[in-house]
Amino acid sequence: MHMDVIDLRDFYGRPLGRVAQYQIERRVDEIWPDVRGLNVLGLGFATPYLTPFLGKAERVIGLMPARQGVMQWPADGRCLTGLVDERELPLPEESMDRVLLVHGLEASESMRVLLRQIWRVLAPGGRLMIVVPNRRGLWARREATPFGHGQPFSRSQITQLLRESMFSPSRWEVALFVPPFDWRPLLRSAAAWERAGHMLWPRFSGVILVEATKQIYSATPLPAARKVKSRIRAIAPLPSPVPSPRDAAPED
Repeated sequence: MHMDVIDLRDFYGRPLGRVAQYQIERRVDEIWPDVRGLNVLGLGFATPYLTPFLGKAERVIGLMPARQGVMQWPADGRCLTGLVDERELPLPEESMDRVLLVHGLEASESMRVLLRQIWRVLAPGGRLMIVVPNRRGLWARREATPFGHGQPFSRSQITQLLRESMFSPSRWEVALFVPPFDWRPLLRSAAAWERAGHMLWPRFSGVILVEATKQIYSATPLPAARKVKSRIRAIAPLPSPVPSPRDAAPED
């Protein structure tokens, strides 16, 4: 089960969603403080976190998977979002410098294919940042938020998935220690919860943020079509002498 674009929009319009956005956005800004002259791609439902990049990055776009739906962003001006098949991103190879994946990996039906597509469009030296629900956190257990849907992750699970997809984790951050309830007195103390959580129980954060670099020294698998052609050539028999009429088999 996953949330569609309307559910996600409504969540970020609530006080709890605004608190979550602010706390995660702070960590994203710490990891990527300067995007001047870079092409930035947001995948999944990353638009709440792309707004700070507008006017700074060379290019900012948001792509949303077909099963989730798409909405216009930003609200004013030219639309920078599009609906895509996550297994085949409509972008040229090595065209993006930064890729931010939010509300995407945990709901994907083809995680490794999605990550290989990101690897393809990411430029050498580019960076991928993923925000996912923490398996140990309280947010992953509450379905009233988007982080309570899909597959939560541990740090070791993300590391293995990234390495299998030719990425190398380079930095880790955590966020969302305030309990996931729309209780205003609780939300007003969110900053105190964040400070205490980072010091006392960092393993129980609501989300995990990981930045990863593209491994360009690994062998790149051939596309499926090329693999089939190569395999056919490898097993094709060598030409043989023309058989005599009595040995020749009738053709279909």
